[in-house]
Amino acid sequence: MAIPITVLDCDLLLYGRGHRTLDRFKLDDVTDEYLMSTYGFPRQFIYYLVELLGASLSRPTQRSRAISPETQILAALGFYTSGSFQTRMGDAIGISQASMSRCVTNVTEALVGRASQFIHFPADEAAIQSLKDEFCGLAGMPGVIGVVDCIHVAIKAPNAEDLSYVNRKGLHSLNCLVVCDIRGALMAVETHWPGGLQDCSVLQQSALSTQFEAGMHKDSWLLGDSSFFLRTWLMTPLRVAETPAEYRYNRAHSATHSVIEKTLRALCSRFRCLDGSKGALQYSPEKSSHIILACCVLHNISLEHGMDVWSSPMTGPIEQSPEGEYEQMESLDLEADRIRQELMLTHFS
Repeated sequence: MAIPITVLDCDLLLYGRGHRTLDRFKLDDVTDEYLMSTYGFPRQFIYYLVELLGASLSRPTQRSRAISPETQILAALGFYTSGSFQTRMGDAIGISQASMSRCVTNVTEALVGRASQFIHFPADEAAIQSLKDEFCGLAGMPGVIGVVDCIHVAIKAPNAEDLSYVNRKGLHSLNCLVVCDIRGALMAVETHWPGGLQDCSVLQQSALSTQFEAGMHKDSWLLGDSSFFLRTWLMTPLRVAETPAEYRYNRAHSATHSVIEKTLRALCSRFRCLDGSKGALQYSPEKSSHIILACCVLHNISLEHGMDVWSSPMTGPIEQSPEGEYEQMESLDLEADRIRQELMLTHFS
C-alpha cells in the first residue's frame, strides 16, 4: 500500500496561499522610486540582469512554485545593497529565509561565473594608452594604468582554531586586493585572502603580481601606497620627500591614488553588506569571498550602464591597513628605485 507523503512548502507555511510572494511580483507593479530605495538599482538595470543571468538561474525543479530568475535577482540585490540579514530581507519581500538563502547563493554564483567578462584590464594597446593619458591628465603622473589598494571585509569566525583570518584589530576578515581605473571601474579583484595577511603579502602572493612580474603591460605601472613594496611595475610614495621633485612626485602620487580610495568607499556605500555597519558577513570565507566578488561585478556592470558609482552618499572610513610598514625594504629592489628616481627626474624636476 502506497503511503502518501506531504511536501511542505516553507513560503506557503509562513505566509499562506493569499500572500503575494515574489514568484508573482512584477517589476511593472512598482515605481522606480521603490526599486531604487529597496534594491538599489533602476528598472532597466534589473531587466538587463534578468536577461544576463536568466539561463543560469532557470534550473529544473520538482517544485511547482519554483522561484523565477527575476525574483532571485531582486532578492539578492536587496541583500547586497541593504546589508540586512537574510531573515529581515526575506520577510520584507515575502519569501522564507531558506528561499532567500537560495536566491543569494544562486545569483552570487551566476555573477562570479561572469567575473572575467566584466573585470579585466584592457586588451589592446590603444585602450592601455588611453588609461595612461587619463591618469596623467589627473595629476601629471605618467605611465599609470591603474591604482591598487586592499580593503578588509568583516566575516564571521570560520572556527576557533583558525587565526589566519584575524586582522590587526582582532576581527575576522577577508583582505581584498583591488585595482581600478580613473573612472572607478575595477580591472582586477582578488577577494579570498585571509585578513591576517598584510597588504604587502597579499600582493606578493597574488595572481596580479604574477602577471606583472611576467611582463604584462611593460613600460606601465600601477600606483600603490606605502603598505606595498616598491616594484618595477608598482610605484609607491617616498616616506620622506627632501627635494622639490620628490615633493611634487608625492603630491601627484597622492592625488592619483585617491581614485582607489574613493572607489572603495563608493563600493561599500552601494553594497552595504560589505561595510560592516549591519554586522559581518555570516558565511564561510569561500562564500563571503564570492559575495564580495559578485558585488564587484555589479559595480562594473552599473558603470557600463552609465550609472554614477560615486553619486551615493559616502560611508565612514573603510577598513584599510596602515601604511609605511615596509618602506625600509624598498632599497632591496634597486631597479625599481632607479625607475622611480628617473621618473622624478624626468617629470617632476
